[in-house]
Amino acid sequence: MSTETFFVQIELPQQKHYNNGITFPAVLSPNPEKISQNKSSFSSAIKSSASALESLLSETGAVLFRGFPVLSASDFNDVVEAFGFLELPYVGGIAPRSNVVGRVFTANESPPDQKIPFHHEMAHVPEFPSKLFFFCEVEPGSGGETPIVLSHIIYERMKDKYPDFVERLEETGLIYTRVLGEDDDPLSPIGRGWKSTFLTKDKSIAEERAAKLGMKLEWMEDSVKTIMGPIPAIKYDKERQRKIWFNSMVAAYTGWKDARNDPVKAVTFGDGKPLPAHIIYDCLKILDEESVAIPWQKGDVLLLDNLAVLHSRKSFEPPRRVLASLCK
Repeated sequence: MSTETFFVQIELPQQKHYNNGITFPAVLSPNPEKISQNKSSFSSAIKSSASALESLLSETGAVLFRGFPVLSASDFNDVVEAFGFLELPYVGGIAPRSNVVGRVFTANESPPDQKIPFHHEMAHVPEFPSKLFFFCEVEPGSGGETPIVLSHIIYERMKDKYPDFVERLEETGLIYTRVLGEDDDPLSPIGRGWKSTFLTKDKSIAEERAAKLGMKLEWMEDSVKTIMGPIPAIKYDKERQRKIWFNSMVAAYTGWKDARNDPVKAVTFGDGKPLPAHIIYDCLKILDEESVAIPWQKGDVLLLDNLAVLHSRKSFEPPRRVLASLCK
């Protein structure tokens, strides 16, 4: 990779090495001769190396920047801005999260003892981010990694093992169903209330915004049921010319659980028929086998291509503060 010598590729023991020569994820650290520990030099290096960094992301799906002078949410916002990607508003997302500064949000604020299963960000709605940034502001006491996995590898393994199931998924797609309260429930991993999901307090505006997403709403006394789909469970990544496992099936079936929601009913085949539990749990196992989990260090910035990579979160011992930014 030519990044005009600003960046040095380093190796970590957790990385995966594939037969096609790809190392996942790529890990970059500063070239001390070219990047000083002042914050603006990192942003300048990103701008100077933008096309090389985008090529590396396209090739590998994920780039971890380690050892750079990124200490605060505001520093992280500067890094995101330096890349020049457009911001994606968080409309239709399910995680409870709050704006910190500029384009920076908290990552899912659900309790530390809960794992967040593998998913592509916002795969359950038609407008999803193409890229995601994560930033470690406070290292976890223990655990709390953000495991990542290449989506096309999951598709290939599932197709090899369960060809009929994958064919049916490709034919019917998936329907996602979720019940939302009025306000956010910080104790639930899917606890975003309808007001913050649709960024309004007005039910008629919520209806309009849901309709734009292709989502149906059924109002109940103190909540609303959202029905999304059928939408595709498998997509074709045109840039890399391969099929990807672009869905929230495992996350919904194993993790969309709270006082209002039964995860088994949260996702079905596109014809409304139930999914086979044993295949979902085997898919979960395959995701774990293929994933990479690099322990967070303070100042780490992780850039993901949301079409190429699924991510999750391990449970952790506080403290931990990981921030996020979503890009179109």
